[in-house]
Amino acid sequence: MNKNFNPAGDRIAILQTFVRIVESGSLSAAAAQMDTTQPTISRRLQSLEQMLGVKLIQRTTHTMKLTDDGERCYQHARRLIENWHLLEDEVSGARDEPAGVLRVRAPHAFGQDQLIGPLGDYLARYPQINIEWILNDRSPDFIPEGIDCAIHVGAITDPSVVAILLAEVPRIVVAAPSLLASHGPVNEAADLVKFPWVALSSFYRNEVTLNEGTSGDPFRFDITPRLSTDSLYAVRKAALNGLGVGMVSSWVVKEDLAEGTLQHVLPNWQAAPLPIYLLYPYASYYPARLRKFIELMKEVMPSLTGTRSAR
Repeated sequence: MNKNFNPAGDRIAILQTFVRIVESGSLSAAAAQMDTTQPTISRRLQSLEQMLGVKLIQRTTHTMKLTDDGERCYQHARRLIENWHLLEDEVSGARDEPAGVLRVRAPHAFGQDQLIGPLGDYLARYPQINIEWILNDRSPDFIPEGIDCAIHVGAITDPSVVAILLAEVPRIVVAAPSLLASHGPVNEAADLVKFPWVALSSFYRNEVTLNEGTSGDPFRFDITPRLSTDSLYAVRKAALNGLGVGMVSSWVVKEDLAEGTLQHVLPNWQAAPLPIYLLYPYASYYPARLRKFIELMKEVMPSLTGTRSAR
């Protein structure tokens, strides 16, 4: 160990900084995630290298690579930090008093509409918590992005994460009255083949499958969408404007159906509901802020407007 190292320095903070550098991929990304400056991150890295007397990271203008010593240090540092947090929680009694920043990724439409109420309840219940609410529809890369957990709608494609099934979202077929009037009556699922469609590309693009409510028999047909988008709100607006028939989560058109600006087409035929999951990476330690958020989502998700308990 380098004897010039100041023992009064916060070694846990320095180790946390090193782990964040490695997991985020750069000093600048680590600085952004830790809400500090890049020079501060660089100084902490230099302090750790001086303390250990080894080079941990080889840096060039465009790349950053762990040395062999750096890889060993990273593995040990992660375990030390997890054990330190566990010790803090046990000794201080903080296991049930969440504090700090919780970073959550949620889908755009669902995250800016249905989940704001539960977030407010969570923040009111735990005044020492702040939330970074990150809205996009892609699957997060948890460790490099510093994401604690994610609300995910749809099938799970990453088997390396913990996935808790929270609820499901029914989907229905809707259309503007003007579109239905111009293309004739819809008495059975086959009548929908002749209509123009708008597609929510995240879940259906060129094929639609509907299931009959009583028998569960499926009816599949191809579509060539007049408009294809990854935005649920855009599909709703396009349907309101009469651009095509759309298949949407029922909650997003609740008011439109009540006002008559959209009509529920063939109520006895529905698409398969979309599952809602809470995702987070495997770890030996989870902070109280994440544990309490998981508890809240399990509690409230099935009772939100437009969701139901998963069948």
